[in-house]
Amino acid sequence: MALIKIGSNGLDTGVGGKVLQVVSTTKTDTFTTTSGSFTDITGFTLSITPSSTSSKILILMNANLSNAGTTFVTQVRLVRDSTAISVGASAGSRTSSTSHVRLGAVYEVGSFSATTLDAPASTSTLTYKVQMLIQTGGASSGVLNRTGNDSDDSYNGRTASNITAMEIAG
Repeated sequence: MALIKIGSNGLDTGVGGKVLQVVSTTKTDTFTTTSGSFTDITGFTLSITPSSTSSKILILMNANLSNAGTTFVTQVRLVRDSTAISVGASAGSRTSSTSHVRLGAVYEVGSFSATTLDAPASTSTLTYKVQMLIQTGGASSGVLNRTGNDSDDSYNGRTASNITAMEIAG
């Protein structure tokens, strides 16, 4: 386990741990899916090119989820290129995801965050993205950045979701 200290001049351990670059994307529009398979969320992706194979990539993600039916589950996961990261271990028929929500009302939105330190051992351009599915077989919709019913009322807000990648020197 690597220890990263916060010094007076930012992240600094004296040997490694310095923040070399930061890339961030904020998704302000909405996304909807009826797919029971993980689907890329349009515009919720970023790319970063590590300067060294010893660099780590610190990923910070916040997603605001809802669903159009109160008995359904919306799930999200973080993906590097085509590999899911920061997901739970497989167990039977359970879906490995980064986070999920089953809300009691279609006017609720659940805010979920994930933080992970990825060690890709690469200097190639890496693409990090967020994917979503709805556990319904098409009977409902999973949504991002809005309420499930999305009626035009002042109590139904719109939100923003974001993903940030920081290259940390190894």
